Amino acid sequence: MPTSSAEKVLAADPRYPCCTFRGGITALDAATGKLLWRSYAITEAPQPVGKSAAGTQLWGPSGAGIWSSPTIDLKQQMVYATTGDGHSDPAADASDAFVALRVASGERAWVRQMTAGDAYNIGCELPTPVNCPKAKGPDFDFGSSPILVELANGKRALIAGQKSGVVYAIDPDREGAALWQTRVGRGSALGGVQWGSAVDGDHVYVAVSDEATQVVPPEAQGAQKGEYGGLSFRLDPTVGGGLFALSLETGEVVWHTPHPGCGDVPGCSPAQSAAVTAIPGFVFSGGVDGHLRAYSAKTGAIVWDVGTQQTYAAVNRVPAHGGSLDGPGAVVVDGMLYVNSGYTKSGTTPGNVLLAFSVNGQ
Repeated sequence: MPTSSAEKVLAADPRYPCCTFRGGITALDAATGKLLWRSYAITEAPQPVGKSAAGTQLWGPSGAGIWSSPTIDLKQQMVYATTGDGHSDPAADASDAFVALRVASGERAWVRQMTAGDAYNIGCELPTPVNCPKAKGPDFDFGSSPILVELANGKRALIAGQKSGVVYAIDPDREGAALWQTRVGRGSALGGVQWGSAVDGDHVYVAVSDEATQVVPPEAQGAQKGEYGGLSFRLDPTVGGGLFALSLETGEVVWHTPHPGCGDVPGCSPAQSAAVTAIPGFVFSGGVDGHLRAYSAKTGAIVWDVGTQQTYAAVNRVPAHGGSLDGPGAVVVDGMLYVNSGYTKSGTTPGNVLLAFSVNGQ
């Protein structure tokens, strides 16, 4: 079980003693729930590191939350995870990294960091950034699970995309040695690759967020309270989106399909942040604009597009409306496709529906 934290958001309060959280993995007995072991991504416990300009005690290192499901390697008896950024100084060695833990004990076997010096919290966005780390990193978390694949040349690879906009393939059998890396997005705090990719025998399919937001001035917020330290955001309708197919062997771009665009739709964003789902012949990618699209796995052509931001007559008779697609991707099983619609963070559109689609459209 992975653990992440909202402490980087709490740090927007200058009175908050940032920060003591450390991301990690907890192993539980599947039958009883008994704790077997707990392992932290940052091995060093946080220590006092001075006081802020407001006189509040500061702590570090911290952060490196694990936002996605870990991956089990039965061959090497390892657990692989990807980590987020640090929250305070000093920036940790295991932030923005692939981490390998031993299944039996949780002991760290190796770590491969992709972005060094990335310590960041929401306090960095305030006019008076009292709790912002000196490092003030780019906030390039990994939110994607590492995907373990067998390559045609007999080697194996761990593949994951980062909010930096770069997709990495590393060798799990050589302590994370680099195999290839490919840039697919420009990267940002909400950009690059957000919530996960999908693979088949030949390709990894990667959706690009590159979601951009604009801070809403306090005088324009009205009665709505800002979600991050009093700040509210709105989406930039001109930036983000796209789906890539990359070669598993080399990382070469096989095809790229841009987002169709938002046009003049208010509050729309072309960002494709949600996790990707692949089945034989097709790839599904959800957008912050509320659309779920199916792409040809061979060519990248959009073969199906449904807008979910509408009102529904729900089977349980609860008033229902769709919104942005973000976070988890679609689930396909027994000829049915299931997807949640509605996500409310940083200007995206809330909703409360689980939608089910069948092959014959009924």
